[in-house]
Amino acid sequence: MFGIADLSIVPIRREQSERSEMVSQILFGELFEILETTDKWAYIRLLHDRYEGWIDKKMYQETDQEYATKYQSDSPVLTTEVFNIVRKEGAYGNNLIVSGSVLPFFNADTNTMQLGSETYTLLTRLKDIGIDSLRDLIIEYALMYHNTPYLWGGRTPYGIDCSGLSQIVYRMAGIDIPRDASQQVLGGQNFSFVEEALPGDLAFFGDDMGAITHVGILWKENRIIHASGRVRVDKIDHQGIFNEDLKRYTHNLKVIKRLISD
Repeated sequence: MFGIADLSIVPIRREQSERSEMVSQILFGELFEILETTDKWAYIRLLHDRYEGWIDKKMYQETDQEYATKYQSDSPVLTTEVFNIVRKEGAYGNNLIVSGSVLPFFNADTNTMQLGSETYTLLTRLKDIGIDSLRDLIIEYALMYHNTPYLWGGRTPYGIDCSGLSQIVYRMAGIDIPRDASQQVLGGQNFSFVEEALPGDLAFFGDDMGAITHVGILWKENRIIHASGRVRVDKIDHQGIFNEDLKRYTHNLKVIKRLISD
C-alpha cells in the first residue's frame, strides 16, 4: 500500500504521538510506502530517500501499486518558487505549497497534475530557471532559504534544519541525496582543504568523537550557507565555521564532499 501527501507539509514523528520528536517532513506530492498502520498512525518509508517514521493517518491520501509504479517511472516536476498555490478539482479552497513540492504527472498545457485519484491545478506559475550552471543553480536555491528559521526535522521555508537544507536544495536541482548529514557524508568524493572546494560542494562538521553533526553548502570566497539558528552565510576555513555575529568558531570542519560530477 502507498500514500501521497495532499497537504503542504506532513510531519514525520519518531513515535506514535503528536508530542513525539519530528524527525522530518513530507512535502505535497511526495510518495511513500505504508509499512504498518495502527488506529491513528501509519509507519511509512519515503520513496525518494528511504526515510522512515510515523505520520497521522488523516494527513495523506492512499494510492495503489499501479499509481506508485507510474509515479516512479515519471520524471518529477518540483516547485522552485518559495510558495505556489494549487487547487483540487471540485474543492472550494486553495492549497499553499512550498518549494520542493512535487507535481505528479504535471501537464504544462493545462497546469494540472494527478495525486492518486484526484486532479489538481497549479494556479501560480512555475519559476523560469535561466541558469546553465548546476552549481550556480544550487547556490541560487540555497540563498532562497536565507533567514529561514532553524527547525529540527524541517524541510521548508517555514523552518529547516541543516541537512534538510542541503537535501531540498539538491533535490530541486535534480539530485537526490539522503536526509541526514550522517548519511549524506557517505557519498561523493573527499576533499580535505577548503581551497579545493567549488560552489555547491558540501562541508561536514562534527564533534570530538568524530560524529557528523552539521552540514552546509559551500559558496565563493570561503563562504558557507548553512542552517544554524537560521539559514545564514558565514566564513569558513580549515578549522571550521566562523560565526561573524558571535565572533567565534561554532562548528569544526571534518570533511568536504563533492557530490556533483563536473
